[in-house]
Amino acid sequence: MVVIDDLKALNPIQRAAFFASFLGWALDAFDYFLLAFILKAIATEFHTDVVKVSQAIVFTLVARPFGAFVFGRLADHYGRKPMLMIDVGVYSLLAVASAFAPNLPVLLGLRFLFGFAMGGEWGIGASLALETIPVKSRGVVSGILQQGYPFGYFLAALANLLLPTIGWRGMLMLGVLPGLLILYIRRTVPESPAWQAQRIAGKGTALSFMQAVKGRWPLLLYVVAMMTCFNFFSHGTQDLYPTFLQVQHRFSPALVTACTIALNAGAILGGLFFGALSERIGRRKAIVLAALLALPLIPLWAYSTTPLMLGIGAFLIQFAVQGAWGVVPVHLNELSPEAARGTFPGAAYQIGNLLAAANATVQAGIAEAHGNNYAMALALVCAVVAVLLALVTGFGPEAKGKSFQAAPTSK
Repeated sequence: MVVIDDLKALNPIQRAAFFASFLGWALDAFDYFLLAFILKAIATEFHTDVVKVSQAIVFTLVARPFGAFVFGRLADHYGRKPMLMIDVGVYSLLAVASAFAPNLPVLLGLRFLFGFAMGGEWGIGASLALETIPVKSRGVVSGILQQGYPFGYFLAALANLLLPTIGWRGMLMLGVLPGLLILYIRRTVPESPAWQAQRIAGKGTALSFMQAVKGRWPLLLYVVAMMTCFNFFSHGTQDLYPTFLQVQHRFSPALVTACTIALNAGAILGGLFFGALSERIGRRKAIVLAALLALPLIPLWAYSTTPLMLGIGAFLIQFAVQGAWGVVPVHLNELSPEAARGTFPGAAYQIGNLLAAANATVQAGIAEAHGNNYAMALALVCAVVAVLLALVTGFGPEAKGKSFQAAPTSK
């Protein structure tokens, strides 16, 4: 009810910004996770192994911080709305181009470029939404916004049902769908009022990133460390999960899809719950609580043997993992310098992604070195990172309720 009430409290302009940000992140994740379902199929066609194909995920993650910085700075200078439209168009085109890769090296190159474009979406979209909505709704809206990611994963899981029919290339061609979002943004989404006010106050100029973060380098380093833990937490429990089901349990595409749907249902509910909870107990406490909740759930999630128990485990572990993530958009935006809110959150997020980029290949290597024991690789990363995330976040700063320049405080 809290979630529904907060959404009802938004006026049409605020809802439009919220939906644009949510759908942008969801369709971004949809394009990204399509690849997670087809690693084995690509390896078979290119006569290689899953470890080598999983480098495509690494290349995508490596490129994302560079895209976050470039698109973020452009958004700080030219506005959130136009750069969000351009970014969505670019990553859609590159996702489709990946479907025509004639060999693995070309695919890796295209996924690197896709990652560059993908890196810009989160920071711009989150800033556009959170600079537009009322302060009192930030926690709830943050929780919903971040769940665009598992919602996109859910859509990719549904698309996986088409794999036997359209093949892995057909799957990647579905990446054209996010391009339709551009029409919605252009017609219904206004520019961020906070950005407009800053531009008027600054007489049309934008501070350089170095000027904007002057005196805040310790904060940037801290946020990068926190986001590195966060990215290991999510990618370490999601990216190789379909491969875990396919290789270790030999599940059919239908069973893989069913378990992944359960995973994303838990993720969405977890994000909503902990995002709203952060308005009551604070951002840090909500993240720590969610991270520690994952620990007792690991055996059920990784070592169950039946589809039912694996599905329940997937639901519960992602309730915790994405529950913690549900607080991230608002937490990062509140910690960000005013003049770099288009750049700072996205850059910190994606640098963390860069530092966690080798996760999929490392996990695949561990699993294959132990007789395709993906359960061990998944459980090990989840347990270690859950503890680290709780510690890093628990001892860090918080700026709950911080005023954004010109951001509305009521509907």
